[in-house]
Amino acid sequence: MARFRRKSCITLIALVLLVLIVSVVLKSLTPEDSPFSSPVGAELFPDRKDDNQIQKENNNKADQTKINDSAQSEKLEASLRKFPPPNYYLHAFYYAWFGNPQFDGKYIHWDHPQLPHWDGKVAQGYPQGRHVPPDDIGSNFYPSLGPYSSRDPSIIESHMQQLRTAAIGVIAVSWYPPNMKDDNGGPTDDFVPLLLEVAHKYHIKVAFHIEPYKERDEANMFTNVKYIIEKYGEHPAFFKYRTNNGKLLPLFYVYDSYLMNSEQWAKLLKHTESNSIRDTPYDAIFIALLVEEKHKRDILTSGFDGIYTYFATNGFSYGSTQRNWDSIKAFCEDNNLIFIPSVGPGYIDTSIRPWNFQNTRNRINGKYYETSLSAALKARPDFISITSFNEWHEGTQIEMAIPKTSQTVYLDYLPNKPAIYLEITRKWAAIFGGERQKWQD
Repeated sequence: MARFRRKSCITLIALVLLVLIVSVVLKSLTPEDSPFSSPVGAELFPDRKDDNQIQKENNNKADQTKINDSAQSEKLEASLRKFPPPNYYLHAFYYAWFGNPQFDGKYIHWDHPQLPHWDGKVAQGYPQGRHVPPDDIGSNFYPSLGPYSSRDPSIIESHMQQLRTAAIGVIAVSWYPPNMKDDNGGPTDDFVPLLLEVAHKYHIKVAFHIEPYKERDEANMFTNVKYIIEKYGEHPAFFKYRTNNGKLLPLFYVYDSYLMNSEQWAKLLKHTESNSIRDTPYDAIFIALLVEEKHKRDILTSGFDGIYTYFATNGFSYGSTQRNWDSIKAFCEDNNLIFIPSVGPGYIDTSIRPWNFQNTRNRINGKYYETSLSAALKARPDFISITSFNEWHEGTQIEMAIPKTSQTVYLDYLPNKPAIYLEITRKWAAIFGGERQKWQD
């Protein structure tokens, strides 16, 4: 019996030693980072998964991402349904040159200087110096969003919502070439990708309003148009228009186009010129600014495709004088040009040009704007442009403004609400859409 127990003990000890040896061997064959805790063969490495299992989990994650994206997309589309459809024949001039300390390290443009009169004797009678935001800004009105930064994504979202409230389909963004700027701001081209992304989200298109940058000529205009089309032309928010001959082309507004002579423009815009942009991948619709009556012939001989009038001050220039729009439209029809009259809610720039009272146009609680829109519609234009969505310095904005109490005296939209000019625009966008349909019929 004792011998049997001794044999049993020896056998048990041998078995235990065998298990320990096997365990050590197996552990030495296991990756250092894999746990060794389960005695069941298939579960020795529970964190390691076969290719099918990994693929299945990846597919599940992708499906979940798609579900989340789809839910967000459906939520956005549902929110967009509360807005009227965008009218892509209604364009608004848009300025992206504003900055504040939070996003730009300082105020930009809101601190605009008070510009002196060109006559030194007259200039002595008016204040000079810079505005001091946030309570004192370079505008006669105060924005409901405060002195914002054009780079603030939440501001762009708000702007797109306001534009959709107004049924505006296209914004014409003020544009300078990379590393170039206006006299009071900074470079803005690097902001364009964000603007395009948010605009696309709201089904708004973006055109370019090319400013009179330093040393602008026909050669660098070609270079800059090429840059814009190559960098932004494939983005779904980049505005293109199908011409009468079936071409789908970008549209460019060219501010102060008269600063270059017609011979220079012809080198860029005439089919007959060897260095012309026509019939190249960078061909486009080029819209010239009409200021004086004599510019009509210059625009024609330059090779432009159309005319816009920009200024919101009725009577300020030949082009902005509303009683001239019928004859300008007739001229355009006779010469196969696009006519784009520019309308605005009013004009006042005495916060930055304190001597310029004669060009002020009172808003008359929206009546001035409606009269301008009616005059534009009467001329049966190809497009209507709005000066402006947010040119606060010249008081032409339709963006929401609020009453503001401070040492600086501000105008406001009272007795109407802050969105009054968006609502007026929305009303006339529908009228314009209906009239365009009749003209085509």
